[in-house]
Amino acid sequence: MRAFAGRGLVVVTAAVLVPLFGCGASVTPASAPSPAIVPVVASTNVYGDVVRQIGGDRVRVVSVITDPAQDPHSYEADTRTRLELSRAEVVVENGGGYDGFVGDLLRSANNSSAEVVNAVEVSGMYRPGEEEFNEHVWYDMPTMSRLADRIAAALATASPDGSDAFRKNAADFKEKLRAVEDAEARIREDHAGAAVAVTEPVPLYMIEACGLRNVTPPDFSEAVEEGDEVSPRVLRETLDLLADRKAETLVYNEQTSSPQTERVQQAARDNGIPVVPVTETLPPGKDYIAWMTDNVDALGRALEK
Repeated sequence: MRAFAGRGLVVVTAAVLVPLFGCGASVTPASAPSPAIVPVVASTNVYGDVVRQIGGDRVRVVSVITDPAQDPHSYEADTRTRLELSRAEVVVENGGGYDGFVGDLLRSANNSSAEVVNAVEVSGMYRPGEEEFNEHVWYDMPTMSRLADRIAAALATASPDGSDAFRKNAADFKEKLRAVEDAEARIREDHAGAAVAVTEPVPLYMIEACGLRNVTPPDFSEAVEEGDEVSPRVLRETLDLLADRKAETLVYNEQTSSPQTERVQQAARDNGIPVVPVTETLPPGKDYIAWMTDNVDALGRALEK
């Protein structure tokens, strides 16, 4: 009886299975694996935001400098930053001496396999041995356009399955950049040759793209950038520039204020010269495109006053 029951069980089971697979019933396929997430470290949230726009949901980005009060020139890494850099497959830095801590940390983290994207190198503007190079290349739209392609290529190397998405996102980003360049061109058409003053060289690429002249005494902006004391003679020369209204606007870096720069800002206001504030990192709630659009628009409005 047990032998008969066993054979009966086999027959019944087979009878049940035949209709399931023999009558065209569909079988739910296994779900596709999730795309690999590329760990990326960016030296500042400016580059971190660009990576997010190009990488989308295929990247996990950690930006080292996010606080406007942090100075990349004197940044000291914490344990979390060292850990993130040890895991990173792609690293995006500014270069040009701006964020030298990145290379030092990569070496100490023993991560020689990460692909490093250097914005200054991508810009093609730096010449070895050049002492007065303006490293603030994120204010230069052509550089950021080339950087978008370079980041897309680096991400594609780390995650080949996402290469099409990375290229498309980079193309979309570059299209948005063109709108910023168009705004710069409009200022150039209306105000070419207009004189402006700056507290340091941070926005000079944007100013040049707008066709404007920087009339700031070089010794003033260089001293501010280096954190050095401005000599009384140079400070007086800068204040006289504003008192005599030889500049139509002052572009003021809010992240490196000092008693000297505050005096210059006050002199501009006292003499009816519009002040355009800029920063080195993303303001809260802004992405890179919106931030640059705001900067160019603010400069245009100031020149109209």
